[in-house]
Amino acid sequence: MSIKEVSTKFWRFLKEDSWQSWLVSLVLIIIFIKLIFFPALTFVTGSPLPLVVVESCSLYHESGFDDWWGKNSAYYEGKGINKSQFMSFQNKNGLNKGDIILVTKPKQYNLGDIIIFQPNPESSAPYPIIHRIITLDPRGTKGDHNSDQLKNGNNANKIDETNIPDDRIIGKASVRLIPYLGWIKLIFFEPLKSTDQRGFCK
Repeated sequence: MSIKEVSTKFWRFLKEDSWQSWLVSLVLIIIFIKLIFFPALTFVTGSPLPLVVVESCSLYHESGFDDWWGKNSAYYEGKGINKSQFMSFQNKNGLNKGDIILVTKPKQYNLGDIIIFQPNPESSAPYPIIHRIITLDPRGTKGDHNSDQLKNGNNANKIDETNIPDDRIIGKASVRLIPYLGWIKLIFFEPLKSTDQRGFCK
């Protein structure tokens, strides 16, 4: 049997409405995503983690920008960031839990960029953190929904985001691809979280 005949027979099998063809199709999709799609995306974006699901409410805005700024302006103005400057930031309205984000690795990071970074070595945080840059020298971040920066001593995981070196940065949140679709993944891990971290942001 020739290669052409084998491939024709295989494609006909995949088009069948049977559990066997569905199972094979699913396996092929997983192989494609794992071995082709993600490596290609990593190469194009320059980031080892090109797609990220926002897993917490730390960048959530509970209201429109003007109302949110009214409640949070004092903190940012204390850091030298005014309203018009914040409005020019990418994702000025924050990010929602469950959003899927495209991550890139730019040559430099600017004030207002939302970055994904590994926690400090002393931290017990199990996953990378996604927060907004609010100072450049030293580079520090903060979640838009958080009242203050995370520092050693003010959080259970001993996260310190006041001085983040280049080698801990995975990349920048460049594009908000699909709002809330990441809940397909998150829903399996929600029962493992503490009660105050479960569910939609409030």
